[in-house]
Amino acid sequence: MAAVFIPPMAPSATWLSLTDLGRIYGISAIHCGRALQQQGWRDRHGRPTPGAIEAGAAFNHGAHHTPRAALWNAQICSALLEKTGYQQVSRSLQIEQWVQLLEAMEQGCPSINATAEQMAEELPDELVVDVNHELAQRGCPFRAAGTSQKARRTCSAAA
Repeated sequence: MAAVFIPPMAPSATWLSLTDLGRIYGISAIHCGRALQQQGWRDRHGRPTPGAIEAGAAFNHGAHHTPRAALWNAQICSALLEKTGYQQVSRSLQIEQWVQLLEAMEQGCPSINATAEQMAEELPDELVVDVNHELAQRGCPFRAAGTSQKARRTCSAAA
């Protein structure tokens, strides 16, 4: 059995997937991964390079070292992304974008086959309260729940 490397964890280190890291900058996981690859931190198979691991920017959890098993140090990777020109999306803009999306999904669109409930599953937990508050302010009956619960509908009278 091969030994599994566990990076030294600083008390304040936050380890994120590429999806969550990209979300901070308003970019997709694919775009975020390409940016890290251009900086030499991901190989052509999507795995962290030895340089990224040595820098404390990434580690693979799990036995198979697949790209999806990698977690990225938010602080170290953010510094690299910002140095190359990326800017964090403001919290208020994130909230506004989620509200607009969920409101539109609630109203329905025949060309989109996802539901508001399905989209809300991707809503970061730290935004749920603020997004639900803004939805209520706009009179939208949809409410999202955190990842521990499924998204659910509530009537606007109960809000």
